[in-house]
Amino acid sequence: MNKYAILILLLAAAALICVSCVSTPNEPEPEIPAQPVQPPAAPVQTVENTVQQADAALGGPMSRAQAARQRAVDFDSHVYFPSDWEAAESQYQSVSSMPRTSAGEIAQIVSTYNSAADSYDAIFERTIPLYAQAREDEIMSSRDTLISSGLPHQYPQVLQNADEIAITALEQYEADDYYAARDTAARALDEYETLNLGARLLMTRQEIVDRGFADFDSENFSRADDVAQTAIDEHEAGNNEAAVENAEEALLRYNLVLSNGWTSYAGSRRVSVSDERELALAERANIAARETFREGESLYSQAEEAMAAENYNEASALFTNAETYFVVARQETEEKRIRAMEAIRIAEERIEESSGTAIEAERIIEGGSR
Repeated sequence: MNKYAILILLLAAAALICVSCVSTPNEPEPEIPAQPVQPPAAPVQTVENTVQQADAALGGPMSRAQAARQRAVDFDSHVYFPSDWEAAESQYQSVSSMPRTSAGEIAQIVSTYNSAADSYDAIFERTIPLYAQAREDEIMSSRDTLISSGLPHQYPQVLQNADEIAITALEQYEADDYYAARDTAARALDEYETLNLGARLLMTRQEIVDRGFADFDSENFSRADDVAQTAIDEHEAGNNEAAVENAEEALLRYNLVLSNGWTSYAGSRRVSVSDERELALAERANIAARETFREGESLYSQAEEAMAAENYNEASALFTNAETYFVVARQETEEKRIRAMEAIRIAEERIEESSGTAIEAERIIEGGSR
């Protein structure tokens, strides 16, 4: 067999082997054991997450405690019950130092906030009757002052208007509308105080007129009248702030007129009493009516001291009283002089009578001896 035949046989054998390999079925792949299903990993708890959870849990209790505390502050609970207030404050402030990294710690903070809120509420409940009574006392005191001024007798409507505001405040308090009652009571007190200012203004003006002091400072007096009328107009328009501002200016000007009037009046009284004193001295009243004159001198000295201290109304009164004593001293001196003159006259008459009697006796005696 030649070499070509051998080559052909080898190729044919190789082809048979390949066909055999292709026709052989695939062997099954080895099974891989199933892995157990793992649950999803829990999220990692971070500090940020803990803070967020704490804020969410604490929002309500913290707001309640803050609201309770503010209400107690608004009605002066810390003034009426300082010891209880300090205890509640200590409880409230302690939250800031409490840890909040676990559910248990957060629950403790919630409990503390609620407990502090309860404490503030309890103090408030005990405070509110005392607070209301204090406001009522202020209102009634101001109202009594207004009535005693006499203004309501001249203008009864102003008192009625103020009283209606006070009654509204009482009704709001009885309805547990405490904030509204507080604000209305403040408005009532403001109204009474405004009216009291008006009363002082009118009473000061009347004193100026009664004493005739307007002429001592006519410019300020006229200006005060104008401003006072503006105050009245503003009050009637419901503008209390402007009314008070104008009333205070008017009162200031009236007081200036009054002060200037007293200064001038005191000066005139000083001149008058000095003249009367000189007359008393000239008539020797300091000797004839020593005690009365001394009283006048004492008052005169006090008047000079008041004058030096610029207390002109007191000085005026003292000068007037001193002048009265000097006048009385002069009168007493004159009366004593009259009595003395009468005694002298009577004595002289008696002397003349005695002299005549002696002459007649002598005549009789001489006649009998003849």
